[in-house]
Amino acid sequence: MTPALRADVLDADATDFDISLVATPAAEETVIAVRVVYRGEQETDAAIRVTAEIADATDPWWMIPGLFYGENRPAANDRLYPRFEPGARDAAAHAQFRSDQWHFRSDRAAAPVVFCWPGGGQRGWALSAAPDTFVGLTGFGFALRDQADPPHAELSVTFPAREYPVTYYGDASPRDPLVTSHHFKPGATVELIVTLHELSSDRHDYARVLRTLHARLSARAPLRPWMDVTAAAALAAEGLLRWHYDPDPGVLLETVGFDREITGHDGQPVDRQAMHVGWVSGIPWAYAMLRHAVRTGDAPLREAATRVIDFCTAERSPSGTLWGVWYRSSGWTQSWTRHHRGLHSRTLGEATQFLARAATLVGRDDWAATAREGLEIVAARQRPDGNLGSIHHAETGEVLSWDGSSGLAWVAALADAGDADLLEVAERAGAYYARFVYDEYLHGAPEDVDLAVTSEDGYVALMAYVALYRATGAARWLDLARRSAEFALTFRYVYDVRFAAGTMLSAYDFGTRGADQASASNQHLHAYGLVCTRELIELADATGDAHYRARAEETLACFRQFVARFDGDFNAYRGMVTERYYQTECFQPKGMLLTLSHAWSAGVLLLACEDAIAAAAA
Repeated sequence: MTPALRADVLDADATDFDISLVATPAAEETVIAVRVVYRGEQETDAAIRVTAEIADATDPWWMIPGLFYGENRPAANDRLYPRFEPGARDAAAHAQFRSDQWHFRSDRAAAPVVFCWPGGGQRGWALSAAPDTFVGLTGFGFALRDQADPPHAELSVTFPAREYPVTYYGDASPRDPLVTSHHFKPGATVELIVTLHELSSDRHDYARVLRTLHARLSARAPLRPWMDVTAAAALAAEGLLRWHYDPDPGVLLETVGFDREITGHDGQPVDRQAMHVGWVSGIPWAYAMLRHAVRTGDAPLREAATRVIDFCTAERSPSGTLWGVWYRSSGWTQSWTRHHRGLHSRTLGEATQFLARAATLVGRDDWAATAREGLEIVAARQRPDGNLGSIHHAETGEVLSWDGSSGLAWVAALADAGDADLLEVAERAGAYYARFVYDEYLHGAPEDVDLAVTSEDGYVALMAYVALYRATGAARWLDLARRSAEFALTFRYVYDVRFAAGTMLSAYDFGTRGADQASASNQHLHAYGLVCTRELIELADATGDAHYRARAEETLACFRQFVARFDGDFNAYRGMVTERYYQTECFQPKGMLLTLSHAWSAGVLLLACEDAIAAAAA
């Protein structure tokens, strides 16, 4: 049944407004022209909400790209952020970010659309609109009206945006709901457009809608990189060597402050005196340095990269795998997890994958042996159903958590090992984790947000299934790689967010198209999607679908912005690269830039540049 459409006036007398909805059907979508005429005699402030009522919603599944996926937050997650929960309607529930309805401002979303599948095998529906209009920022929301007669689900678009029941600002303290309004003068007419999209019962049908929106909106958001790929690679390599590399003892410091004089001690107390073995520092980005050094003949960079990898592999955990994090004050220890002595599969799996690549690149048999030993140890812990575990005890090797899909990070390294037994382990794991891909609910990859849904889950899955396809040529793995890529791309902005004049991001004309929302919990833009540049290019070649290559190139163009070109550029030093771009009100005011350079941010840019250069030369 096609959803019933209605338009409501918020915070004003509805009898003073004439509202008409004119629907024009097109292929798989209906364009709805909304015309609002204010007939009141006095000026007033109000908002207009267009709602689609979806009947027979027994078990609705929602998606707002980059922002909300299904329930969105597992009930036991140790970090609070918005969660969908039927029946959660009181203030106590809202104080814990639990609700049966949510409304958000559009700049929190990678694409301006909200999806619903009502359950019971029924087809789904979506509402889209421009991310902003002349009345202000648009809002997107959904609700389960299970106490209504008859019960139904709702999708809504609000002009201008409202947030309800609370506003999320990145921490456990709810903020007051956002309320914005348009100022209507007597006789004023407002014309707006909303599009209703018809979907199949397969949740993955979102990919078709998102491609349509990308084609429409990206045309209005031209890419504007500050430099070419070769120059970006050189700057990122310089930044890693100049600012993040510490030869004593041979580490890549995770963060360094833009302002080196903030403490009077050359910024050192601001810098994070730590290094993860993978993920936010360590082996993957040392490998990127090594790639650049081999291509350019940069001997000091090669020596630094080699020392970092040597340091990461010199000491292993008592259970036989690599460690999680090194701290200057205490040495190697566990990952960022609430599980005591836990080592995180995503971090270790990614580190092992790039360790093996580094060993092949420069012919280091000892690195290759360390990578293989780690893979054999983890393979021995695999459950019969294929699960490789998410958190492993550093001393005993006991799997402390089997939850989430972060174990996929081992799959790429296992598949790339060139060993039949390890490939069999990888295939069992790939088959097990496929359920997360088909459910469109990959989650748990980064250490810092527990089991949240994140963009990094998509990257990990894509890299895993491309590696399986590369090793076997099996169509099953190629299809899962394609689905994983589309999931990752749900976090990728298809439009440019507008920033207030005077903010840093406005002053430098930062284009958000191609950037990824980090996660449903960490609502800022980041560049980690560059880690799978190689895999997106491989996927494009394997499927004959140029869209994947274009999206990889789009992201590489996006993050060739805000690479410091000289000392003092946007208050940074030459070669520094930030982690966070604040495109919405979360953690910091919209339009700000985090004034820390991150090793992974420069490293992932360098890696993607080297992958792009290699692909162009192939």
